[in-house]
Amino acid sequence: MNTIELAGVKVDNITLAEALAKLEGFLTEKSPHLIATPNPEMIVAAQEDEELFNILNNAHLRLPDGISMVVVSRILRTPLRERVTGIDFLLASVKLAAQKGWKIFLLGSAPGVAEAAAQNLITRYPSLLIAGTHHGFFKPADAPQIIAQIKKMQPDILFAGLGAGRQEKWLAAHLNELNVPVSVGVGGSFDVIAGIKQRAPGWIQALYIEWLYRLITEPQRWKRQLALPKFLYLTLIKSLL
Repeated sequence: MNTIELAGVKVDNITLAEALAKLEGFLTEKSPHLIATPNPEMIVAAQEDEELFNILNNAHLRLPDGISMVVVSRILRTPLRERVTGIDFLLASVKLAAQKGWKIFLLGSAPGVAEAAAQNLITRYPSLLIAGTHHGFFKPADAPQIIAQIKKMQPDILFAGLGAGRQEKWLAAHLNELNVPVSVGVGGSFDVIAGIKQRAPGWIQALYIEWLYRLITEPQRWKRQLALPKFLYLTLIKSLL
């Protein structure tokens, strides 16, 4: 498995199938592993956040979660083979978990969302083992209680939807204490799985304008969308100047 760098952030050049194979390998090792899903917004944020920058570069696996990352990598002639989003990896991992008997834990989103997401996943995969759920609206002082709950349930995979940056920092800070074989940051995936938000239709994703769909459906995100031109400047324009 090789990597490329985008604005100094390492991204693994990997397909979804290969990422699932890596997941299975991590689970056999038993020791804690962190899987990150860097996207343009996270890469831009990491330029001014040394802690996040180092966490991403030291994660055990970094999935290329952004079609603009794929496009830029091709222009720079270091092509990423595939976009692997956090939600696609989550859903594929859950399907495999249901087949293998792995237990999962969902941590994140607003109260009730993780539970709804878990129920929808069980509906889709009846044999899936849910070790537990907990919302993401907790204070730092609540961390010991949440960690104790996760450790007690002994999940094989911990999916954390605490928001880009926060989830990576929280998982990295508690990775060894949690002692979960695989922890994955998945952003707002629980909201989609729970049915609260909708993903862009496939044809919009195929046209590379998912960012426009999200801007139209969630106009309050406009400031976050400014990360895309910044990402293009940092990765593409600067390299061509």
